[in-house]
Amino acid sequence: MTRHASAWLRAASVALALALGASGAAARDDRPPTKPIPEVSLSALPKEARSTLDLIKRGGPFPYRKDGTVFQNRERLLPLQPRGYYTEYTVPTPGERDRGARRIVAGAGAGGNPATSGKYYYTGDHYRSFQRIRE
Repeated sequence: MTRHASAWLRAASVALALALGASGAAARDDRPPTKPIPEVSLSALPKEARSTLDLIKRGGPFPYRKDGTVFQNRERLLPLQPRGYYTEYTVPTPGERDRGARRIVAGAGAGGNPATSGKYYYTGDHYRSFQRIRE
């Protein structure tokens, strides 16, 4: 195979993969669903988590640049959803100099708005485990 043919074949493969992903054909994951997620009451969460949830519901402003970015659920601990369904938000940790390990992950609500989803998950250990927030 010539170098040009090889380059064309690689480019065509990438284009096909992107097209399948964009069309939604690859958006569903056919692996078994994740195991049940334990719940935690809002009142049992740290006060910083309650404040972060309030910010999410108000639409910000968020103090961290990464707040509101797509959470990919690579750990597959949350219910399987198409890419872009989940967004993550930092829950400040007193005494930490960086973002720390605590997050709230929100599902997409009406129009993709996490403020209206009612599906919020808390992790205090940087995605090793999650609890569904019960309000």
